[in-house]
Amino acid sequence: MKEYKMRRGEYLEERIPDLESTVEEYFGPITGTEEFKGSDLFVIEEPANPVFERVVAGAVSYSGKKDKLAVEFHERDVADLGPDELEAAGDAVDKKNDFLLEATGRDAKSRRKSMKRSVEDDPDHDVDA
Repeated sequence: MKEYKMRRGEYLEERIPDLESTVEEYFGPITGTEEFKGSDLFVIEEPANPVFERVVAGAVSYSGKKDKLAVEFHERDVADLGPDELEAAGDAVDKKNDFLLEATGRDAKSRRKSMKRSVEDDPDHDVDA
């Protein structure tokens, strides 16, 4: 599960007031919920795009901190996709990036930089020099 921060001064509930319908818009009907760090996330067991096997997405609340977006994409192996499904692969990437951009206000490049900084700042992260 990956967690994403919003841009400085922005909040998830302001960027996406109705997270449930937005998740359904991008990925398909919600089939249940799953608990993650004390928050219930939306689960899509049969996403609209055949590249996704399962999608889990939602807001994670932290006491005294801004909510973060938690997302987990379970994708089928490209080798298992048929010719029609391969065409859907590009759309799947676009859906993921568009959803994350709308939710966080950060494009793929700035999300990567942010993730890299959080790993570098993590004291539990061992790096062999």
